[in-house]
Amino acid sequence: MKRPDIENIKKMRKELFEGINNGELTLGQAARKMRKTLGMNRRIYAERILKISHDALQDIETGKGNPTLKTLQKVGKPFGLEVGFVRREKE
Repeated sequence: MKRPDIENIKKMRKELFEGINNGELTLGQAARKMRKTLGMNRRIYAERILKISHDALQDIETGKGNPTLKTLQKVGKPFGLEVGFVRREKE
């Protein structure tokens, strides 16, 4: 996977944070967008950056996993994100 240029990285980060803030992304979608923003394949991103298994990241990205809090913290860390509660507006 080719790493995006700096302008595209900025755009992708902005879209990621807006999607998270607006509640538009699932956990899996957000995790995948983080990885793609860095232009990395799943194996390299999981094992070298996040220090988790490829399978764990795949399960998160596809919505099939049940990650631990520690794993979720590792996923958010490269983007300055922390795991926490968010109050939702009533629909």
